[in-house]
Amino acid sequence: MPAAVLGLLSALVYGSADFLGGVAARRIGPVRTTAVGAVSGLALLLLSLPVAGGVWSPAALGWGALSGLVGSAAVGLLYACLAIGPMSILSPLTALVSALVPMAWGLVGGDRFGLVGSLALGLALVAVVLVGFVPEKGAVRPSARALGMAVAAGALIGVFLILLNQTPDDSGVVPLIANRAVNGAVMWAVVALLLLRRRRALGDADALPRLQPHGVGIAAGAGALDASANLLILIGLRLGDLTTMSVLVALYPAGTILLAAIVLRERVAPVQWVGLVLAVTAAALLALD
Repeated sequence: MPAAVLGLLSALVYGSADFLGGVAARRIGPVRTTAVGAVSGLALLLLSLPVAGGVWSPAALGWGALSGLVGSAAVGLLYACLAIGPMSILSPLTALVSALVPMAWGLVGGDRFGLVGSLALGLALVAVVLVGFVPEKGAVRPSARALGMAVAAGALIGVFLILLNQTPDDSGVVPLIANRAVNGAVMWAVVALLLLRRRRALGDADALPRLQPHGVGIAAGAGALDASANLLILIGLRLGDLTTMSVLVALYPAGTILLAAIVLRERVAPVQWVGLVLAVTAAALLALD
């Protein structure tokens, strides 16, 4: 399967994970949603290990663990900047930066494209902005703080892809297992600290919020999809190049808006439909290049 197809597929799976994560976050909160998802994702990767295989080496574990730390910071900044808003500006900005950082790294590292490939990359970058654009009535200009957080979140997502690209070819899913283990440890530590602070503030353990089973189930599904997207990305990086994968992965909002349209019957803006068409066209051109 061409790397371009894997890149587009991983973006759709990522977007689907974000959709489920958003639904779960309304029930159990974003931090606990991410923590539960880390556990379910780790379980899925461990189950896939006998099939996918992988050599346990210091390089595989090291790069994987480092990507887990970077990913945790990226998610935290992403949630924080989107909470400040406006999402219509910050979401596509984050996605664009997440594509440009590894794209620049890949080009400096030797990735080269012909005329068709270069045109496809340009179309894909335009598609990233259009797909991620969420029209908001009365949206205000974002603050410098929100813009800075959005750029930082996008840059860290890009660094996450660069780190995955450094993993040994024979490592299989081992780097992703290390990634998810570190991510889970970080997120559950944050959950514990937040609960402890809340308990001290309330002075009553019974007043602490409890996890809703339905919300936990949705969060677990989001984590499984997220881990699946990571696996698709890793395979794509080993079959193709960092530049192609980074640009196509940045189209992850496509999965979110499509699921929202199907499940929640939310309206897809015309500009987003244009972005989706450009994304498919770009992926097809990259596959042919």
